Amino acid sequence: MSSPFTLTFTARPEDIDENGHVNNAVWVRWMEQLATAHWEAVAPPEHQRAYIWLVARHEIEYCGNIAEGESAQGSTEIREGPSGARFDRHSTFADARGKAIVRARTTWAMIDRATGKPARVPPEVAAPFLDQPSASSSVSTS
Repeated sequence: MSSPFTLTFTARPEDIDENGHVNNAVWVRWMEQLATAHWEAVAPPEHQRAYIWLVARHEIEYCGNIAEGESAQGSTEIREGPSGARFDRHSTFADARGKAIVRARTTWAMIDRATGKPARVPPEVAAPFLDQPSASSSVSTS
């Protein structure tokens, strides 16, 4: 299992829906930004040049929300090794009190840039994500 990788997301006016809180589509965008930042922070440059990732499936549980100007701490981790071209990533977003407000499991498929086709995740690509130190950052969404 990987150590959690975290980013802080702050809700901007354009993230807010008619109910006065972050729109569900924004949470999905934040999940993708979180996963991409994790890949860019951990994967060696040669892996980043050789492979890209596409979402194959999202499973999302909404337990709460935040309003404009509020922040959520997004945390992602990989709990098990890959299966073929697929790698599951678990994400949790917590509000300022630390309460989990969104939980998700996303299945990503690795694509070989040279062929444009799915590729089995090699052990050397998976290894840095299965045994790594914690990392965090702060971002403002766009």
